[in-house]
Amino acid sequence: MEPARPAFVPDPSASRETMETLQREIAATATFSDDFGFDPAAVSTADTHTLDAITDDRTATSPSHDDQPIVVGVDQAFLDDRAVGAIVAFRGGEVIERAHAVVDLEFPYVPGLLSFREAGAILAAFERLDVEPDLAVFDGSGRIHYREAGLATHMGVTLDLPAVGVAKGLLCGAPQRSLDDLSEGTRVAITADDSVETADDTDTVIGYALQTRQYDSGNRYINPVYVSAGHRVGSETAADLVERLCNGYKLPEPTRLADSYADEVKRDHDD
Repeated sequence: MEPARPAFVPDPSASRETMETLQREIAATATFSDDFGFDPAAVSTADTHTLDAITDDRTATSPSHDDQPIVVGVDQAFLDDRAVGAIVAFRGGEVIERAHAVVDLEFPYVPGLLSFREAGAILAAFERLDVEPDLAVFDGSGRIHYREAGLATHMGVTLDLPAVGVAKGLLCGAPQRSLDDLSEGTRVAITADDSVETADDTDTVIGYALQTRQYDSGNRYINPVYVSAGHRVGSETAADLVERLCNGYKLPEPTRLADSYADEVKRDHDD
C-alpha cells in the first residue's frame, strides 16, 4: 500500500515551522466523520464460528469470514538509531498477514512531531503489506493533538485509509469529568482546550478516554486509553470500534498484536 497523498509524506529534514504548517494542512484535509465502506458491527475479535455460536436469533446471519473487515494494528519500536514499523492484519479472530520494516532514524523525539520520527518505518511497512486494509488502528494519537494531526491522522490522511488512534497517555485536551476510578466500559469526552490551536472552539470533542478494562477490587486500578479519530472515522465510532476490538485486555487486539510483533522484530535484529 503506497501513499495516496505523497505531498503529506513527512520530511524529517524540514524545519519545525514547516512541519507544524504541514500538520495544519493535514488536519484541514482530514475527515473526522464516518466515511468507510464496512459495517462497524462486523468488526470483532471473534471468528465466524464464534459469531455463529453466540448468535441468539438463529434467523440472523453473521458475516462470513470474507465479509469481515480487515483491521490492521500499527506499532513502532526502536533500535538505537533505527525504527521498526510493525503491522498486523487481523480479520475476525485470525491474523492473516504481518509486515514490518526497519529504517534509520532521521529525527529526534519531539512531542507533537512524532509522526516525523515514526512515519518512515510505518510507511515502509505498509508498502510491504499485501492485503488492502479497511481500518488501521495506530498506537498513538489522532485528533487528540495540538494541531489535530497526530500519528493516526497523519498516516490516515497520507494513505487515505480509515484510521483510529489509541494512546496510553493524554497529550492535550480537557476531560469533561474526572478520570479517576472509572468503571469498565465508561467513556469520557475529551474536548479541545487552549493547547489545541486548530480547533474551532473549546466545545469540540476531539476524542474519548475509554475504560476498556478495570479491576473489580478497588485495591488496583487500570488507567483508560485515549481514543481519537484519525481519518474517515468519527470520534464516537472510533470509541465504539476500539471497544469492540478489545479482547479482555486494556489495548485493542490489533495494536496489542502489533506491539508484540514489533518486539519480536526488534529481538531478531538485536541478535
